[in-house]
This record gives sequence, structure tokens and C-alpha cells, in this order.
Amino acid sequence: MKGEKLRKVKISVIEVTFNKERAEKYAPEGYGLCELHSVGQVFYSNGWQKPTGLCDNAWNCMRDYVLAISQGAGYIYGDGGFTNKEGMVIVSCNDGIRPVIFKVEKTDMIADTWNEDLATVRDQHKDPDNTSTK
Repeated sequence: MKGEKLRKVKISVIEVTFNKERAEKYAPEGYGLCELHSVGQVFYSNGWQKPTGLCDNAWNCMRDYVLAISQGAGYIYGDGGFTNKEGMVIVSCNDGIRPVIFKVEKTDMIADTWNEDLATVRDQHKDPDNTSTK
């Protein structure tokens, strides 16, 4: 782990959906596709900061995965857990009528800020008395 660095994470919009039946039943008049995101948009995160232009609700749904992947996580929830590729997950925002689907994946790019040696950071934040679980 010595010398390990945080990596940038690529966030791609792969699908913008709309559930017409649910909209007719629950949405206000004129509710349609998400107006913020479109297929093909790409964002990059340094691992902990929401990229400019990315929906707050979408970020809240993916930020734990983004952080894990930036720190080198392989398969999310074990081999073959969520996807067929290490360092990648498919997530959606929490809009139940018009969810946007994102692919979140590792890159080889080093994050441009807060890039101390992760092994050193982990050592500095250890809890010798194990008080965080009491």
C-alpha cells in the first residue's frame, strides 16, 4: 500500500429513462425526462468531491462507490458482485419516475488534490483504543 495514490473516477451517463405509467399516476403535470443529464455526458471526480454539473441527488446515490473506487476497490460486493468488471459499478439516481443511469469506473489518472500517501493517512487515523466501535 505504500505509495498508493487516489485515482480520478470517471462518471458517464449511459441512460436517461422515464416511466410513463408512474408519471401519470404520481408526477405533476408536464413532468418529463431529466433536464439536467443526457446520454454521453462525462464527469470526473477526485474521489470525494461532486463534479460540477452533476445532480446532487445522483451524487448522493453514488458517492460511496466513487470514494471506494478512487481508493482502489475492485469488485463492489465481491467477485462478480454488481458488475462484470473490477473498479466499475452501474448506479442510478433516486428519481423513481425518471431515473438517470450512470457508469462509475476507475481511471489511471491520479487525483489532483489531497493526494498524500494513503498508507500514511490510514496509519495516522487508526484508533488504537478502538473507541469508534464502542
